[in-house]
Amino acid sequence: MTTTTTAAPGSRDERLVESGLLRRLLTRPELGALGGAILVWIFFAITAPTGFLSLRGTASYLEVASHLGILAVAVALLMIGGEFDLSVGSMIGLAGATMAILSTTQGIPLYLAALVALVIALGVGFINGYLVIRTKLPSFIITLGSLFIIRGLTIAFTRMITGRTQIGGLDRVDGYELMRVLFAGELMVGGARFRASILWWLLVGALATWVLLRTRVGNWIFGAGGAPEAARNVGVPVDKLKIGLFMTTAFAAWLVAAIQITVVKSADTLRGEQQEFIAIIAAVIGGTLLTGGYGSAIGAMLGALIFGMVKQGIVFAGVDADWFNVFLGTMLIIAVLVNNYVRQAAEKARR
Repeated sequence: MTTTTTAAPGSRDERLVESGLLRRLLTRPELGALGGAILVWIFFAITAPTGFLSLRGTASYLEVASHLGILAVAVALLMIGGEFDLSVGSMIGLAGATMAILSTTQGIPLYLAALVALVIALGVGFINGYLVIRTKLPSFIITLGSLFIIRGLTIAFTRMITGRTQIGGLDRVDGYELMRVLFAGELMVGGARFRASILWWLLVGALATWVLLRTRVGNWIFGAGGAPEAARNVGVPVDKLKIGLFMTTAFAAWLVAAIQITVVKSADTLRGEQQEFIAIIAAVIGGTLLTGGYGSAIGAMLGALIFGMVKQGIVFAGVDADWFNVFLGTMLIIAVLVNNYVRQAAEKARR
């Protein structure tokens, strides 16, 4: 005979742990980045109110944040899954150069050249992921090698075909207008120019947040980064998932490249240099752990927003731009310390 025990109406089930608002907030990885973004905004609003608080100022730091934010969201997903991609910056240069060479030297419409570049970028992402899975080497090593290979090939082939490393005049090739509407459109508000890249940034962030919080794949990503063997034991396709995440970072690099070449109307083989490190810093500032299994897409967006506000804010404040890297390194160290403190506080709150 089977007996069923049910709690009396109004009685407290001892198997459940009550979670208050403060306790739930402490467990959110983006909490520190949110506080940091508010403090940075207040700081520049006080020190450089004329430029920073204007619509033009807002549009300028949102545009800077959007380019980095698209990369940082994809990088954060990969880091939550337990891996790194240091080749993402060089893929921006590769994708941009591919589009420019095919459209200017082969007469291929720019939108078709962009599709070819997308296929190449996804192929590079697949190879990165496949090598990490097959060789069992740290993704840091595999993608560091990819970084130099991709950058070297991009510069060598571009110079061999065009005789230079920068290709201009993309606004005169077939298919530019369609690309401009998709990736370089703008909305004028009060004389300020808000670029389409901001909309792409929000779309990418919203999609990544939905995947992480509302889908089975999101649970797989956390599981693959936090406890990969346990995830495999319950049927999670960890290897395929990680390859897919490497392809996601490659897609983000292609998207940034498409935005940049249509806005600037030129390609540069060195474009995207060091963006891989800055994207990782933005993800860490946003609460993503370097060890995997913990983080958020919203946090990465906030990390990119802090980057954009500081980069433009020091210009409005009249501070020498040389101090920017000092601030960036300091923010990274503070972010790691704050994240560790918040996680320890959250662990204590659960007990």
